[in-house]
Amino acid sequence: MTGARFVAFVARLRRQVGGISTMEFALGMPLLLGFGGYGVEMSNLAITNMRISQYALQVADNASRIGVNSGLATFQLREGDINDVIQGLRLFSAGSHLTQFGRVTISSLENIQQSYADGNGNDTAPVQRIHWQRCIGQRGGDADPGFDSSYGTTNVNAASPASGDLPTQANAGTDKPGGMGETGQEINAPEGMGVIFVEVNYQYQPLFGTLFVNPTKLHYTASVIVRDKRDFRQIYNPSPTAVASTCDRHTA
Repeated sequence: MTGARFVAFVARLRRQVGGISTMEFALGMPLLLGFGGYGVEMSNLAITNMRISQYALQVADNASRIGVNSGLATFQLREGDINDVIQGLRLFSAGSHLTQFGRVTISSLENIQQSYADGNGNDTAPVQRIHWQRCIGQRGGDADPGFDSSYGTTNVNAASPASGDLPTQANAGTDKPGGMGETGQEINAPEGMGVIFVEVNYQYQPLFGTLFVNPTKLHYTASVIVRDKRDFRQIYNPSPTAVASTCDRHTA
């Protein structure tokens, strides 16, 4: 191709405008997809944060209200009542798969005087304790740290004596005089009362893998004072007995 013919070819090429839209679309689409995907991921993360915080508050509120009137102006808390709260959580968090990718710990922080079955070592003044805990969720345990309670634990038999109306010192719970929660923001139960403290740990499930966000664990807590005059001596489990959702279990 001679110089004149090449110049003429370039001139004709410059006058061609038929592929401009296609070229602009090809150049702009990666940016559009990138910014759009990032916006969708951040919106989903914000919505998930809101949902997890609401799950914690809903469970704390529900657990603060449950119980059956014992006929003695007090309400007895039963294992079946706690399991009903947990089943409710399963249902209203199903869209987030909370129990599959997270763990919920329900703690009863009580500031009461306990009496023991053997009559020895009875409290002479109210003592704040984590009296019992119940959990749901597949995460957690020694092989999966970071999803269990961050603010104190108690043994699985606490508040669940084998027989009789009174606990023994072995299942009295774990003393927690400083309360539960972040340092400087601890929750304490009023004297003679209890507080339901709920902690939720959840592994966020991103829409686009790790393209826009790193692996993120969401953490929320909520607490509500027990609403009724509850019988704090133990968790009852009348016949037909319910399987206690103790924190040594890791089920969805």
